[in-house]
Amino acid sequence: MDLKKLLTKSFFERTLSAVALVVIALVTILLGGDVLYFTLLVVSLVGMFEFYRVFDVKTNLPGIIGYVGIVLYYMMLRMEMIEMLTPMIIIVLIALMAVYVFTFPKYKTEQIMSVLFGMMYVGVMLSFVYQVREMDGGIYHVWMIFLCSWISDTFAYLVGVTCGKHQMSPVLSPKKSVEGAIGGVAGSMLLGLIYAFVFRDALDTAIHPCILYPIVCGAGALISMVGDLAASAVKRNHNIKDYGHLIPGHGGVLDRFDSVIFTAPIIWILLQLFAN
Repeated sequence: MDLKKLLTKSFFERTLSAVALVVIALVTILLGGDVLYFTLLVVSLVGMFEFYRVFDVKTNLPGIIGYVGIVLYYMMLRMEMIEMLTPMIIIVLIALMAVYVFTFPKYKTEQIMSVLFGMMYVGVMLSFVYQVREMDGGIYHVWMIFLCSWISDTFAYLVGVTCGKHQMSPVLSPKKSVEGAIGGVAGSMLLGLIYAFVFRDALDTAIHPCILYPIVCGAGALISMVGDLAASAVKRNHNIKDYGHLIPGHGGVLDRFDSVIFTAPIIWILLQLFAN
């Protein structure tokens, strides 16, 4: 193990920021309800701002439509108007296309597409953290999202830095290794098993939690890597290092929540299929 590679200023900066984020996540998720709801709405808006900045629509009319759209989405989600979510997204798309055609050629096609994509990619997918928390037993289930994303990322980083030899995606992300990916999945599954064992009496699932949680955490960890690489692909295409500088050692909201964005809806789907 190469400790010099591990114990760097960047590592300590990342660790301190990660600890602060964990504390915030603990408080907001334990409180749940409106606290978690409004926290996720703010995080979604900040993340969308970072994403829209890449496509130069952060304060333009199309971008404003995106912000308004995600606020309306969260309002309908809170009021449990599930049947209106799809029509609302269609209305946002029509509004964007109206701006596109009546201001032509002010905005490029890619800019209009990026607004709806950013709304879905950041705001809608992040909302599943709230939706998992609001499920029966959600106060226990919701932690799998972070076991699959942040914990997996930490294990992958530690194993990759110390033992990584084989590149997982040489062109897109040369620093990520196969060994790190295996370490991330294994670490997530292990902690999922430990978590399920500790809280087994409180977890009411159709499949025994000590079986369900490691499997879901392993699947979620794999998906979280796709989320991480997807965010990297966008940055590579647009020649940027980070989406922002809000979180020391991690970059912006999207740099830290890129894996959570993918993991949250997957955990919700798997729980709908196998937990009840």
